[in-house]
Amino acid sequence: MLSCGVAAHSVLVIDDSPTILKVVQLVLTKAGFKVHCAEDGEQGIARALADPPSLILLDFVMPRMNGYQVCRALADNEALKDIPVVLMSAKGDQVGERFVKVMGIVDYITKPFSPDAITAVVQHTIDKYQGQAAALNAELDDLEGAQLAAAADADPREDTSPGRDDHTKARPAGTIPRRQDAFAALREGLVEALEGDDPMSADLVERLRQRLDDLTLERLLEPIARLPNDDAALVGNLSLVPIAEVLTLLQSQRQWGILTAQRGDDEVRLEVFFKAGRVELCLGQGLGEEYRVGRYLVDQGAVSRQDLDLFLKSQTSDGGRKPIGEKLLKLGYCTEPDLKAALARQAQEQLYEVLRWPAGRFTFQASRELPPLALEASLALDVDGILMEGFRRVDEWHLIEREVDDFDAVFLRNEEAVQNVGKARLTREELTVLDLVNGKHSVKDIVRQSRMGSFEVSKMLFRLLSIKLIRRRVSPVAV
Repeated sequence: MLSCGVAAHSVLVIDDSPTILKVVQLVLTKAGFKVHCAEDGEQGIARALADPPSLILLDFVMPRMNGYQVCRALADNEALKDIPVVLMSAKGDQVGERFVKVMGIVDYITKPFSPDAITAVVQHTIDKYQGQAAALNAELDDLEGAQLAAAADADPREDTSPGRDDHTKARPAGTIPRRQDAFAALREGLVEALEGDDPMSADLVERLRQRLDDLTLERLLEPIARLPNDDAALVGNLSLVPIAEVLTLLQSQRQWGILTAQRGDDEVRLEVFFKAGRVELCLGQGLGEEYRVGRYLVDQGAVSRQDLDLFLKSQTSDGGRKPIGEKLLKLGYCTEPDLKAALARQAQEQLYEVLRWPAGRFTFQASRELPPLALEASLALDVDGILMEGFRRVDEWHLIEREVDDFDAVFLRNEEAVQNVGKARLTREELTVLDLVNGKHSVKDIVRQSRMGSFEVSKMLFRLLSIKLIRRRVSPVAV
């Protein structure tokens, strides 16, 4: 354990609570640490860049940048990505346990915590991660300069042709076993780091490549390459960890696999296929007709609405096994670029919808073997771009839902106002929705008949309400 007199180790505390900052600074300074404080994520990153700490204590819930967004920024910075992070959260193991050992988060502590607890966590973390780094570097140093020594004694592929510079002849007795011990220790440490999802492992192979020759590196990594990479699962509750944070995490970790989000106990779910941190395809179930790929092909002008309707009517029940988009492409209704653009739009719209879910469950199954559909689609959508537009829509939804908060609601036209405004001043989408407002159609009916998305229809209704062209129908009060 660290002694209290060791002041070389510094800790950066990032928390928006002045009380927490003061208490942690007092406790850790008393324990012999050098402590810096930051009141938010942006300030914390700036302080870490100015003076990289040995460890970061990070609050989970903060304005502007939350804990995971800070971790992502740290992970993306070459100078900061190896600093271990301990998460501080009032939600305790509901949050911390699911995200330990990802994006630099190596441990968590629940608020409120005692002085002894925070000191113990900090000391243990610094001991562990600085100790591991020192040990691995020492083993690398021991191998450097005579790397082929262990390989020479154990590897039958070694070149023994005449004229080869034989490094073993000049070595003192006992050198070869010592090199082999170091080689075995390094391999053991590397396997342990990778199997345990140690955050240091992300850069470990690159460090090895820089310091070891190809033959030694090949022998060192040979058994590690066979470690399973398809059995890691991430499971959580969307009311505690928003889907945006999960998407950001998978992107920053460049993960391969399938993320499944399910809303409550119903059958509404979305599968998101990831390849190296990018979205290759989304497949929804129970999201509604508006999210079917045919709608986006019609919107693009790739397929006429009449042709699509005729095609759908001609399909037998057996034909449902193959995706509609693939059938349309095969029969010549659309081109491959048209279908890919429609699938990209479909995936984006589905993810925008899931971003609105206040609750639900998510599961991520890591796997390098994606289904053929996802590999063929190969959309390679950037998560950041999706989230930027998605958050804009979520903000707009919050405003819209003040007026259009029920999809079973029915609206009436203010005919006099419609005549005064004139239809020429309305957009095509507004006219489409206005024509379907008749005092009988619910919002749900308008979405279905307009072939528009629920977001677009709600936005049009909100605009028509704001200029008083329509009004909500009041249900009669039961006597």
